[in-house]
Amino acid sequence: MTRTLVDDHRPHRDETGRRAPAASAVNDVSPRARDWAEIQERMLVPLYEAVYERLEVREGTRLLALGCGSGLSLLMAATLGAQVTGVDSDRELLALADERLHTEPAPAGRGAAAGPGRLLPAERMGDASGPGREPYDVVTAFRPVGPVAGDTRSPGPALRGAVPLARRGAPVVLAGWGPPERCASAGVLGVAGRLTDRLRKGTWRPAHRDDLEDVAARAGLRPDGSGRVACPFGYADMASAVRGMLSTGVFDGAVRATDRRQVEKEIGEALHPHLRKDGTVWMPNVFRYLIARVP
Repeated sequence: MTRTLVDDHRPHRDETGRRAPAASAVNDVSPRARDWAEIQERMLVPLYEAVYERLEVREGTRLLALGCGSGLSLLMAATLGAQVTGVDSDRELLALADERLHTEPAPAGRGAAAGPGRLLPAERMGDASGPGREPYDVVTAFRPVGPVAGDTRSPGPALRGAVPLARRGAPVVLAGWGPPERCASAGVLGVAGRLTDRLRKGTWRPAHRDDLEDVAARAGLRPDGSGRVACPFGYADMASAVRGMLSTGVFDGAVRATDRRQVEKEIGEALHPHLRKDGTVWMPNVFRYLIARVP
């Protein structure tokens, strides 16, 4: 099983023994983007692994990742030999994904034919296709559906734009939170809802049973199977846990409604029941994914 407990980030040292920049250090990247890349994104590795295994992602698979974040899912697909293209609206995360794909080596003997991959801002997703380019075999949307109220009412421009780029019958993978009673993080994420009540928009809510199916139907996709994956959130300490949760973006509205210090305080209080004697924070969670086919 993939390790998900996050250690404190340790500085690299150059050949002279002096402290050197971390491997993921990119100029002008915000702490939040760095926290997502270094702390939070790896919590979803079991989900990526389960989907790639089920869909038999391998050498030659053409994969388009929507909301690719800082590129960990792309790197994992590339190590299997897939030809990857990532799209995201966050340019800071794309910068980190670019560095990750170009500096982190694939395991020996795997992914050599895949190349470094392509990365595109969301407004240029049309460039993912074009003359001479074959349609995609797999489309993934691993960013959880349902954490913000109202985001299941429309498939979103990225998903709408991606469907025509995939071959007929290609799987499109949508992901979301599992039942609230099986997700320890639900109580922590609920802080965002309580703090944004006065804004009356962007309020977090627990996942509903048919969230993924609703999005697929609105995108004109045909459901063709689903699965559940355990994705525990584990952190080396309380500070890392707070930073990791803030990096998800779920609390952005809460920060605007109150202030960052207040949000950090309330997240810490919500995390306290999950603090273990050794100082680590551990929250069992279940994520759900839906495989839908392009008609």
